[in-house]
Amino acid sequence: MSSHLFASVLVRLKLLTGSETDVQLARALNVSPQTLSSWKVRDSIPYSLCIDLARQHGCSLDWLLLGERDDSRVVESQDSWQSDMLDRLRELSHSDRQSVLLYIEDKQRIRQLEQQLQELARRASAAP
Repeated sequence: MSSHLFASVLVRLKLLTGSETDVQLARALNVSPQTLSSWKVRDSIPYSLCIDLARQHGCSLDWLLLGERDDSRVVESQDSWQSDMLDRLRELSHSDRQSVLLYIEDKQRIRQLEQQLQELARRASAAP
């Protein structure tokens, strides 16, 4: 795999896993940062890992490895997922829906705090 293709695969892996850094990606893939680094040096990633991730995240290997995707399938899949989620939410009691909403708000706040912490860490490491 060429360096350019490998770098693109890493970008898509980060998108799939919600990772912003190589360290976060390594953690999400359950490998050490050194393992990820060795993959970069070799311009190679285990194919079996790609298959597992594609299955877990419901994406195609064509997209993960080549950046190609059938947009009609993606939209259809997203519509199906959203419809399924709405149906499930409608089946819950009012108090359960409130609990789900609170959980979502908590997750959003945690993500915001994590981003702020990363920014502070970046600034601290850049300071003289």
